[in-house]
Amino acid sequence: MALAPQTTEPPTQRTALVTGASSGIGAATVRALAAAGFSTIAAARRVDRLEELAAEVGGRAVALDVTDAASVAAMAAQVGDVDVVVHSAGGAFGSDTVENGDPEGWKAMYDINVVGVLRVHQALLDGMRRGGNGHVVVLGSIAGFEVYPGGGGYTAVKHGVNALCRTMRQELLGDPVRVTEIAPGMVETEFSLVRLGSQEAADKVYDGLTPLSADDVADVIAFAVTRPPHVDLDKIVMRPVQQADAAHVLRR
Repeated sequence: MALAPQTTEPPTQRTALVTGASSGIGAATVRALAAAGFSTIAAARRVDRLEELAAEVGGRAVALDVTDAASVAAMAAQVGDVDVVVHSAGGAFGSDTVENGDPEGWKAMYDINVVGVLRVHQALLDGMRRGGNGHVVVLGSIAGFEVYPGGGGYTAVKHGVNALCRTMRQELLGDPVRVTEIAPGMVETEFSLVRLGSQEAADKVYDGLTPLSADDVADVIAFAVTRPPHVDLDKIVMRPVQQADAAHVLRR
């Protein structure tokens, strides 16, 4: 009896959405995931940058302000179900002591770094469940478990991000959705420029050392989301060799 020919179905391409994708780690992550075979959706406020990036990698671009509930809802309606969500939108404002901290700046940091993750997570979680191989990746920081003078607002916010990730892991136990927190040390992007307000001040942050690059972090994210479905890289801490912790850096 002749055997029926065997056919091999091609694997279904997974879709990854990256917030904060107009620059820095977010943009680098879109490129890394596209190179890894994902269908990518770059999401951020600066749509002109997103469209250039989407054209470069053959993905899609969508406007998104994670601090605006209506913007998040519109994004979710536009993209439909996705398999991977990389929460890269974030930022720090100011480096005052706690004594001199600006409550409005602290609230703004909490809104973008913590509540922004909440809004996008709520909007896209059901789609990740339906796909059967979902993955939530959140850009945290070593500031999520370390502190340093002048970093009270940012460290408080990133400690909140760490708590959010750990809570999601417990709440999603039994669902086909993994959670990975990426906690980098010093990464040279627009981060310090936005935080400190001048290029000169931002450049001084990296004087005498080789910091991580956005591509370094993006490579780790791509590695995490391409592990077998039963493997969850829970929390990944990465630093430059010249950084021991948030307060101790060797400058040559």
